[in-house]
Parts: sequence; C-alpha cells; structure tokens
Amino acid sequence: MKPIRSFLDRLEPLFTKGGRFEQLHALFEAVDTFFYSPPDLARGSPHVRDALDLKRVMIIVVFASAPAAVIGMWNVGYQANMALQSMGLLGIDGWRGALLPLLGAGYDPVSIYDCFVHGLLYFLPIYIVTMVVGLFWEVLFAGVRNHEVNEGFFVTGWLYALILPATIPLWQVAVGITFGVILGKEVFGGTGKNFLNPALVGRAFLYFAYPAQISGDAVWTAVDGFSGATALGVSALEGMAGIAGMGLTWTQAFVGQMQGSIGETSALACLLGGVFLIFTRIASWRIIVAVFAGLIIPTVLFGGADSSNPMMSMPWHWHIVLGGFAFGAVFMATDPVSAAQTNAGKWVFGLLIGFMTWLIRVINPAFPEGIMLAILFANVFAPVIDHFVIGANVRRRLKRNV
Repeated sequence: MKPIRSFLDRLEPLFTKGGRFEQLHALFEAVDTFFYSPPDLARGSPHVRDALDLKRVMIIVVFASAPAAVIGMWNVGYQANMALQSMGLLGIDGWRGALLPLLGAGYDPVSIYDCFVHGLLYFLPIYIVTMVVGLFWEVLFAGVRNHEVNEGFFVTGWLYALILPATIPLWQVAVGITFGVILGKEVFGGTGKNFLNPALVGRAFLYFAYPAQISGDAVWTAVDGFSGATALGVSALEGMAGIAGMGLTWTQAFVGQMQGSIGETSALACLLGGVFLIFTRIASWRIIVAVFAGLIIPTVLFGGADSSNPMMSMPWHWHIVLGGFAFGAVFMATDPVSAAQTNAGKWVFGLLIGFMTWLIRVINPAFPEGIMLAILFANVFAPVIDHFVIGANVRRRLKRNV
C-alpha cells in the first residue's frame, strides 16, 4: 500500500488551499480516506475516542448485508431463469443474454452460478447508476459547503440498490437517489443531520410517483411479459390460501426463494447480518428485537379476529419472512442517525415500527409491505421519543435527590 500512499501524498498539494484543483479537495479527501484512516484525531480528554471511523463503520455494514445481496442476486437470476424456461424463451434476454455465455453462464435454474451471474447483470446497472448519480450530488454539496464528502452515502447507495426491484428503469433509479440524497439528507445539512433514512426516502418517492414500476406484479421477475405477484400482494387479497396456491413454503420464504426486491427476500441472510452487526456493536439489538416484538405481539393477540380480512389469518412466523421486514428491521431501522438514541427510546422506537408495520399490512392492505412507511413514520417521532425519555430520566433523578 506504500505506492498508493506516496502517490496520494504527491497529489495532495494540488487539492489543498491555493492548489490548482482546490475546488475538488472534497473528492480527493474521499479517495484518500477510502484507503487510509483520516489523520485527524480528537486528543482532548472531553472527547470520546474510538478505533473506528465512519468509513470503517460503513464497510462493516456493507459486509453484514453482503449475504442478503448475494442471495438476492441468485434469487433474481433464479426467478428469471424459471420464467424464461416456462415461457420457452431461453436465449432471448437482450444484452444480458449475449454476456451470459461470455461469463460461462446460462439459463439453468438449478445452477447456482447461472442464477447468480444472471441476477448480477440486473443488479450491477442499478448499483452503478445509484453510485454515479448519488456521488455526483454528494461531491457537489461537499464542494459548495467546503467540507469533506460524507462517507454515509456508501451505505445509503448500497442499501438503496438492494431495496429496488430488478426491472426498475435506470432513469427512475437516478431520480429516486437524487430525491433521497437532496431532500432526504442534504437539505438538512448532510450526514448526521438528517432525521429520515435517505435510502427509504428515495424508495418511498418512487413508490408513490411510479407505482407501476416499483410495486406492480410484472416488476418482480426480470422477464418481459411475465407477471408474478409477491407473497404479500397475494395474501392481501386471498390470505394464506393465496400463498398456498403459489406453492411457496415457509422455508423457501425464509431462505429467500420468492418474488421481491433484490436484497430483501432472504430473512435468513438478514438475520445473519443482524447478528454480525450486533456482535460488532454497530447496530442496536434493542431496536431489532423491539421491531420483531412490535409485529409479533399484535399478530398473536389479534390474529384471526376478523375473518373478512384475509391478512388477519397470517401467522407471525409468516409475517417476519415476507416482504422486506427482516431487511428493514436489521439494516434500516437501526440507522444510527435517524433512529432513537436513548436505550429506553430504542425500545419504543422499535415497537412503534413493528406495530405500524402490522397495522399497515393488516388494516390497510393497499400497502401490503408496510415496513418502509413504518420506519419513515418512526424516524419522524424519534426525536420526540428521546425528548420524553430524557425528560423522564431527569424528573426521576430530581426526585431521588429531594
């Protein structure tokens, strides 16, 4: 790594104050600190010191979500290969069909490699557009404000790409991440100052602005002319009988072998990532446990209470493996910026997300997913929750001293 360090040191004077490329200092700093930890240290005794900087935290989150991404890409390819096989259209897949043989892959739904490569060819364009457009806005705002590029976007862009369907038009990917970065974060001052999750803000915008491309039945399988609804979409109309009619088992749903957004389908991979984040103390176990409890408790208490509502018949163990619930609970609800900060507040915050997810899914089946809107709703109330928790702590301590 010494040659890279020497090369960056030679370039640095060009980007510092008075250098030829002074206006691009934020971009240079982003590249430099991507490879090396920043040299600035807080040495005074009042400051909290830690071995991790923000970039290392972001890398850990990406690493934890990698299993969900890998299984998600395999599932996209599997669903596409199965659809192509059933429709007799093998070999007709545009530019991806031309690339598959060059990569040693084909259309065999039994082959893990074939399915993964096929899914990767759908994910990469989405991710590349997300990063190019998102980083453009990050660098632009950093240059205007004369501060470093905020590293938080590396996770925002990664998670944003994973919560989109494989067939979404790339121009909509660009519009969504633009909305998420500018109106979800930068207008509030950038990373650390936003009260909403930027990735979810971008997806919510697409959800309401272009519902046909973000939630329609035809968007979940990457094959033109093939329609396949998600399990939540079917159950909203037919309940558990609809899921049984799909031939979907709980094990398949748990592993991630079903229709859905690219990285959200595997509850197993999300839970593994959650264990890793809790072990590394990046994510709060209180929020994750509370989100699950907030969904499970009302499902158990009120399940089957209204036979006219098909979603009432869904048991709790199905709720937690369908849609993006596990992904949202582990990777979105635990966002350290937009979540509650106090320990008691994290319990309330998580319970609110879980309960709102159940409420939206069951009471308002027009939005069968639920978790996305529930997290954004809880983000708005997170400061209020912390305010009341801190106030209660102060009053309790005052009484103790009387």
